[in-house]
Amino acid sequence: STQKHKSAQNWTSHPNCKGPLFRSLPAMMKTTSFLGLLVATFEASSAFHAALPTHSTSFTTIHRGFKHLHASSSSIFRHNAVLPMSSSNTDTSYNASPSSPMDAVLDFFRPKKNDNNQQSSLTSSSKTRKTVAMDIVTKLVVEEECYTTENGAIAFGNSCAENVVYEDRFEKEPFVGKAAVTNHMQNKVKSRNGKGDLRMDRISDGNKACGFAWTYTCDDEEGLRGTTYVELDEDGLIAFVREIPEPLYKPGDITAKLLEAVTKNAKPRDPVQYTPQTPTTATEIVQYLFNTVQGSSIDESMRFFDKDIIYRDFNYEDALLGPDEVRNFIEEFSFPGITFKIQRCDDGVKSCCFTWEVILDGVEETTKGISLYEINMDTQLIEYVRDIPESALKPPPLGRIARAVNPGLGVFNGVPIGSREGGK
Repeated sequence: STQKHKSAQNWTSHPNCKGPLFRSLPAMMKTTSFLGLLVATFEASSAFHAALPTHSTSFTTIHRGFKHLHASSSSIFRHNAVLPMSSSNTDTSYNASPSSPMDAVLDFFRPKKNDNNQQSSLTSSSKTRKTVAMDIVTKLVVEEECYTTENGAIAFGNSCAENVVYEDRFEKEPFVGKAAVTNHMQNKVKSRNGKGDLRMDRISDGNKACGFAWTYTCDDEEGLRGTTYVELDEDGLIAFVREIPEPLYKPGDITAKLLEAVTKNAKPRDPVQYTPQTPTTATEIVQYLFNTVQGSSIDESMRFFDKDIIYRDFNYEDALLGPDEVRNFIEEFSFPGITFKIQRCDDGVKSCCFTWEVILDGVEETTKGISLYEINMDTQLIEYVRDIPESALKPPPLGRIARAVNPGLGVFNGVPIGSREGGK
């Protein structure tokens, strides 16, 4: 049975999926005491309702109007905010074994040959580049099964630096130090109660850092999705981790109305002046869009989306499909008062994972998140995006209850395994 499900998961196939681009805003709970009370009331009642065997249509309709307003805003502003860029990545000397059984999988993430001169140049350089972070993380997650086995959890801890910081944004505080992180990984294993696996759906091909998208699986179903960013130090040890699971309730279009109210008094900033460029790797594109263009031109941003873009923002139930939907989405949320700041970024070629925070004018707290971008190696345009914002409440009440009652899936109701190919 185990072998059957591992085969069904088949994370190595990695079709050309795509995803999202936009964030969430917990700080908005603080805009009014009434709103905060309303959110808290529906949070509690919906948690109880979600555990019931039957569902009330009227309750669900009302619930969708209010629940998790605090987990709904920032992502939309990736292309119309001020986007400073920083990274603290360092190189390493670790080399993956060439005889590793994961070689065929890892080859997928390395650019393929193409007759186009620009493509050929990119492919040639990528053949010789290292992917240390990707190799280490793949080994720990896929081979060692660090999220679901005791030995794997210990192996993860042994791969960490003494001063490692693990930001599990499901929890109230980060875990600092090798011992604390090892204990946290062991607790993750115990929390699954021996049920299910964690499937790696996609991973960025970074050398100094990387990120991966994952899904809980159990028997013939799959459930909770999330993204994890991992950064190495100069010795090739894990120095920093940020992990965020998807919110179980996705507020959708109410995000725009809330943000418009919160930022109504914000003054527009002057557009950033930039020199147009055409970067070709995933990391270069990310840095250009969010560090150079900084949302000053929607047209310039849209130039980098593939015609088959799938854009997954976990504030929404459904992904955006195609450039028209992405453009409409960005335009709908184009108002001032938001600063999008990249905090850490990997160095992938085909794909790039980075962490960020969103700052609202006049609001003290920020919203943290993770994004994963993949490009089509033929067009060198973005074909998949996954954005996940943190929840304002930690642990999120619904998420905590779902993990307790259904530890194998981490959600109240799973979907057929393989029905969300690539974790989309």
